[in-house]
Amino acid sequence: MLLLICGCDTPEPEQRGEKVTYLTGVAAQGREAYVYVAIDKGWFAEAGFDVAVQPGNGTVQNLQVLQGGQADFAIVDITAALIEHGKGTFRDFTVISAVHQRNLAAIMALEGSGVTTPADLAGKRIAYLPGGVARTLFDAYAARSGVDDSRIEWVNMPIQQMGQGLAAGSIDAATQFVVAKPALEAIAKGRAVTVLPYSDVLPDLYGNGLAVSRAALRDPERLRRFNTAMLRGLAFAAEHPDEAAAIFVKYQQGQTAAVAAAELTAMAPYVAPAGALDPVRVAANVAALPPPGNTVDPADVISYDLRPR
Repeated sequence: MLLLICGCDTPEPEQRGEKVTYLTGVAAQGREAYVYVAIDKGWFAEAGFDVAVQPGNGTVQNLQVLQGGQADFAIVDITAALIEHGKGTFRDFTVISAVHQRNLAAIMALEGSGVTTPADLAGKRIAYLPGGVARTLFDAYAARSGVDDSRIEWVNMPIQQMGQGLAAGSIDAATQFVVAKPALEAIAKGRAVTVLPYSDVLPDLYGNGLAVSRAALRDPERLRRFNTAMLRGLAFAAEHPDEAAAIFVKYQQGQTAAVAAAELTAMAPYVAPAGALDPVRVAANVAALPPPGNTVDPADVISYDLRPR
């Protein structure tokens, strides 16, 4: 969750088809190069879509934009989306594929911070993104890893500032995704990075997924076409991180290809099988959540039959 947003104009190949808006998970980051791969290689165009990519700002705001009709497709954290549905905050959405088969949420800290194990987080200053899944799930993570969360000082901080905050010592740790380690290492300039993945103690949780409004379910074949093109890009990016990173920086010219490739390489083990959503695993995901997320009927949130045929 670290890379800077590029405000520059980006080249786009000529596309034909239905114009749709797609929200990334958070900002413009190398781990989401797959959507640009699918655009650049013409796979969305072949599926009948002209895709405009907009930077997202986490699950809560992405669901708000999606429910408000300002986006057609949005990347959300599946676990966070289940929790929000349980709260009743957002109901007009469904998840049609999984980008990550395991949740990527983590706590990261730099050498010298005093954080090397989960227990070390007690008494520390931890930066977080409001509405972000890492903060939402922290209580469950703390309970299973033995963290005294009553002694933590939470610091509201934009994602783009967390790396600098860690390097400067204004915070001791930060909520991140595990794939952000390469970007953090670049900012840390030689200092070792400690990564505490939530999946070590919460293995049943899914990561990001593709969400649409429930009204979109009226045309399942349209959703399947989009899903097929996106997942084709995802599989390619996982298998060819260097080429995918080169495509990404063509669209996001303020980014660094080496960091993007490193993020994609780190993400690859979390992807396969691309798009899969298993009812048994989803049920286990729901059962592992704090209330009211653990009261959700998965059928109200997950659509299992819209993956590629």
